[in-house]
Amino acid sequence: MRAPEFSADLYREITEFAGGTPSWVHSAAEVGTDGGLLLFAALFVAGWWRARGRDARSMGLALAAPFAVVAAYLVSEVSKTFIEEERPCRAVAGAVHIAACPSPGDWSFPSNHSTIAAASAAAIVVAWRALAPLVLPLAALMAFSRVFVGVHYPHDVAAGFLVGVVVAPVVALVLVAVARRPVEALRGVAAGAVLLGAGPAAAPGVPGPVAGAVPRGVPVQAGAGAVRARGGPEAAVPVPADVTMPDVMGGLTRGQGPLP
Repeated sequence: MRAPEFSADLYREITEFAGGTPSWVHSAAEVGTDGGLLLFAALFVAGWWRARGRDARSMGLALAAPFAVVAAYLVSEVSKTFIEEERPCRAVAGAVHIAACPSPGDWSFPSNHSTIAAASAAAIVVAWRALAPLVLPLAALMAFSRVFVGVHYPHDVAAGFLVGVVVAPVVALVLVAVARRPVEALRGVAAGAVLLGAGPAAAPGVPGPVAGAVPRGVPVQAGAGAVRARGGPEAAVPVPADVTMPDVMGGLTRGQGPLP
């Protein structure tokens, strides 16, 4: 595959600008283009730890994130073998590249780095939406860095980014539908609870429903085990079997005033 001319021209402009930046910028770009992937790995671990105290779906999404990234990478890698676009650091005459040009046969389109960065960000956003302002710009910066260091065309990283943000969320949502019940089952055993956490704890100070309670406002027939009383939505008054409804009504009227 031959690269579009507009992309080759943009590649020349970006790499010529990159070549004129200070040496410390070159070093930072070379380290950052791979180092950002380690940050995403750390966020995957943080997401798993966070999900230990949440419901089974949250834990399922945290566990599915790395698999979603692998799926997106496979789509990108298989696409490379069919498209076979040469790297710009070899194909563009007089190309300026900061990083070493990959060996022949390591094709350019789409960018695997861009795919992995975008897929990681998308999978994290699905599981932990609050991190979107952090991970999406980070993924975009990592994708751009592949052009900046001279090993990809702009359209390579754009295509890789698109593959990542489309494939990873779809795979994550499919996997969580399958993983939800196994997570619930594993949390019921000791070893699974250590790995996956016990899930959300009941809020302290919130009582459960009263056995035999009658919801407020529901009329009660004579002889039932409870009558409507003042109080919370589940308030109930037990009534002995040998007490008649008039006796109950009279007692409530004397003790609490007339019923509303």
